Amino acid sequence: MKTMTKLWATVAICGAMLSSTAFADPHPDAELIIEGELHIATRAEPPEHLGGVLPEIYSGWLFRTDETRELQMDDFDNPGMLFAERGEDRWELAEGTANQSCADCHGDVESMAGVRAVMPKVNENGELWSMQNYINNCRTERMGADAWGWNSEPMKDVTSLISLQSRGMPVAVKIDGEAAEFWEKGREMYYTRFGQLELSCANCHEDNWGRMIRADHLSQGMSNGFPTYRLKNASIVPLHQRFRGCIRDTRGESFAEGSQEFRELELYVSSRGLGLPVEGISVRQ
Repeated sequence: MKTMTKLWATVAICGAMLSSTAFADPHPDAELIIEGELHIATRAEPPEHLGGVLPEIYSGWLFRTDETRELQMDDFDNPGMLFAERGEDRWELAEGTANQSCADCHGDVESMAGVRAVMPKVNENGELWSMQNYINNCRTERMGADAWGWNSEPMKDVTSLISLQSRGMPVAVKIDGEAAEFWEKGREMYYTRFGQLELSCANCHEDNWGRMIRADHLSQGMSNGFPTYRLKNASIVPLHQRFRGCIRDTRGESFAEGSQEFRELELYVSSRGLGLPVEGISVRQ
């Protein structure tokens, strides 16, 4: 009885937090210009499949502090670029029984332009794969090397480097054809309530975006900035790691990074940002 009383009290507190928080619009006129040259749009018309639930879609960059936004505008100051620099070394490193490197098959890393923009996507066997799956498939099947952990430092380095090649290119995930079934499952998960607090992704990022909850300015949860350097973690944070953190915050039991469920959710969340460009390595609080 005491446990149930505490549970309902927690739910009530959470509901009060979301309903009474102050509202703060995204920055009205900030422009994301990298190195004074590359203009990256941070606002766009919402994709049709959203059915008008959002009047406009906004990059999470618009919801951050002035200081955080400035970090992303300068590659020298952006701490995420250190991971991409290490990724350049790993790109050239021959490994495994085949003694092959990424460069041996793919050439210069610039050949990866556009890859991040279409991820996740259905592979030739009809499976929905994230970028990490493709990387590990190359390592195990072509290089004869060990697979990297989803959140390992080598994986963060190389996914950061590859993502950077698509910076400024529009998000272009496919949600029809073979991808449709996965997209529908991801959409269902987005609106499913999790944990003791019984919160869904939509409760925060669709119903309450723009509000301040404690010290956090809730964004629309767009994924075009991932992988992102999160100041709170002092590291690159992949999208699935953020998914897991969100479910943890609902006091629920999370799926594993790289799981089928998270790949499907990744596809749906990515599709909500159709119209926004890839930000490469973004910076968030």
